[in-house]
Amino acid sequence: MRAFLLASALVATAPALAEPDYAAAVRADYAKDLGAIWDDFHRNPELSFKEVRTAAKMAAYLRAVPGLVATEKVGGTGVVGVLKNGAGPTVLIRADMDGLPVEEKSGLPNASHARQVGIDGVESPVMHACGHDTHITALLEAARRLSALRDRWKGTIVFIVQPAEERVGGAAAMLKDGLYTRFPKPDYALAFHSNSNLLAGAVSGSDGIAWSSSDTITIVVPGIGAHGAMPNQGKDPIYMGAQMVIALQGLISRERAPLDPGVITVGAFHSGTKANIISDEAKLEISVRANDPTVRQKLIDGIKRVARGVGELNGMAEDKMPRVLVGEGTPATINDTGLAKRLNAVMGETLGPDRVRPFQQMGMGAEDFAFLVRPNTDVKGYYIQVGGTPQAAFDAAAHGGPQIPSHHSPQFKVEPEPVIETGAIAMTAAALDLLKPGATPG
Repeated sequence: MRAFLLASALVATAPALAEPDYAAAVRADYAKDLGAIWDDFHRNPELSFKEVRTAAKMAAYLRAVPGLVATEKVGGTGVVGVLKNGAGPTVLIRADMDGLPVEEKSGLPNASHARQVGIDGVESPVMHACGHDTHITALLEAARRLSALRDRWKGTIVFIVQPAEERVGGAAAMLKDGLYTRFPKPDYALAFHSNSNLLAGAVSGSDGIAWSSSDTITIVVPGIGAHGAMPNQGKDPIYMGAQMVIALQGLISRERAPLDPGVITVGAFHSGTKANIISDEAKLEISVRANDPTVRQKLIDGIKRVARGVGELNGMAEDKMPRVLVGEGTPATINDTGLAKRLNAVMGETLGPDRVRPFQQMGMGAEDFAFLVRPNTDVKGYYIQVGGTPQAAFDAAAHGGPQIPSHHSPQFKVEPEPVIETGAIAMTAAALDLLKPGATPG
């Protein structure tokens, strides 16, 4: 955080660069309707693969953009908009739209009070606790600007409003439903994410890894139920699960090379109904993160080994061995190095070098944008961060005031105006550079 604060101070005092001529139109649109559009999305978030209202509104907004043809229900609730403008490369611009099962406690006047039943059948409060409402609003504005600037570019732009990023399943679902076969396949794919740890209006793009891989793993631990006063007559799955929680951290501290990033987090542990009853089952839900596919697989294999080892240690029969279920997952998101260097320079020219920050991977967040740019797709990817917290908030935090809420927190918030305006300008500038008349992919 200190590095962010120091760099933020530098950004705040650096000289500004002349902005592109379309920036004024972006600001005017924010005042005219983008702010209200964001407000509506923020008040009415929807869970992964349940984004019916959000998708319908985005499809309608995109259809109002001159020259753009929109298709709904791609990969479930996904929306694809295609804007053609002669011969040239194809650029995909993506925004995710789902919210999270979190009760909003941000204190914002437009805080969400929504509740929804998710695809798991569980009803929960819903909140845009990761800024996806700013992403789709900025995508709409980028579509408007690029439509208005068709005299400056040639080719095709594909705008996708993606479901279920929070379950890292939406991109794969859209691909399975023909995103790269029913619609023009891109040469380049672009996206951005709001970042509460980055100064509002600043951008940061990696020329390599942008996001870690992520896998969700469930360990089902069978036990033998018994009275809590006679544990010898049963097999305690809570005890076995607790052994696993401790042993799993050995995969990080003792089997992973210290300079190879990796995380194993046991985020949920469910078992039991009463203090004096030994349960007959426990479940551990685990998040696994890595930056390297070899480390990723080693951690997953290690979890399977630990689970079985604990079962054997406790004398469980073969049909009562712990079961490891590997669920949702995404590989690491890696920016194309040459493309990132090129477009990072464009960001500096467009926004001013003072607003382009050196990339720092602060944690091991993940993104299913990775599926859109995997090596077997031959699509070059560029994914950047757009800052959303004002300098005053960083200053207050540095002097003992409220800390900056993290993403996925009930207190999460970013300043929508600088995120939406900067995101829209950044995506517009990147597309204009890649689609200059006469340009060829490369």
